[in-house]
Amino acid sequence: QVQLVESGGGSVQAGESLRLSCAASGSTFNIGPLAWYRQAPGKQREWIAQIGRGGSTNYADSVKGRFTISRDNAKNNVYLQMNSLKPEDTAVYYCQSPIQNSWGQGTQVTVSS
Repeated sequence: QVQLVESGGGSVQAGESLRLSCAASGSTFNIGPLAWYRQAPGKQREWIAQIGRGGSTNYADSVKGRFTISRDNAKNNVYLQMNSLKPEDTAVYYCQSPIQNSWGQGTQVTVSS
């Protein structure tokens, strides 16, 4: 099974940017698409973006135009560039392999106004 490790979270001011990374290891030969989710305190985990192995992307309306998902297949990494951050983007961010239903441990993003 694939193991996923997120990094890059932190505390920023509204309007600033962060770039999250997720490194995949283990059974990556059939990793397929990769996704980012987030979970804010007291809320359900929310899907925010997905990228296929060939680079096709989809985004939740809440982040469309501000976040960009990308991947490096050679390194088995997936990234989430987050621009124009808002306080409501505060959450723990997780990457996921939908095919293997594997999750990372999450990385905290805090946006203050």
